[in-house]
Amino acid sequence: MQLRLSEEADEALRQAIVQPLVAYNQSHAAPSQSRPLVISVIDPRSGAVLGGLWGYTSYGWLFTQLLVVPEAARGQGLGRRLLQMAEAEAQARGCHGAWLDTFEFQARGFYEKQGYRCFGELPDYPQGGSRFFMQKALPPTV
Repeated sequence: MQLRLSEEADEALRQAIVQPLVAYNQSHAAPSQSRPLVISVIDPRSGAVLGGLWGYTSYGWLFTQLLVVPEAARGQGLGRRLLQMAEAEAQARGCHGAWLDTFEFQARGFYEKQGYRCFGELPDYPQGGSRFFMQKALPPTV
């Protein structure tokens, strides 16, 4: 077998690498039911994407990978609305929890105000700072 190091992030290569892992995971757990969950913040005049939320639901959890509020809209409740919208959709999909990660210099306090709690910390990532892993229980929908 050969090993090849690359900086190329080719999606076909990623799929070739992940496929055996997915098959293994599904042999030990139910299929993940992974579905993208994307909410875009659109400029109504230009139609340009200004920010939004990017994540997915899987194994009964919402994972928020990216949350970007345009600088001009910060402090006006847009971030809270994005999270609430994503959590509501996750609940409709049967999710019981939500998780995300954030850097020390980003938005830990914001997420705590939305009901998230820290369950892990990776110190010195980046050096001199920390990366926090946060979760929130989602109540079942009635």
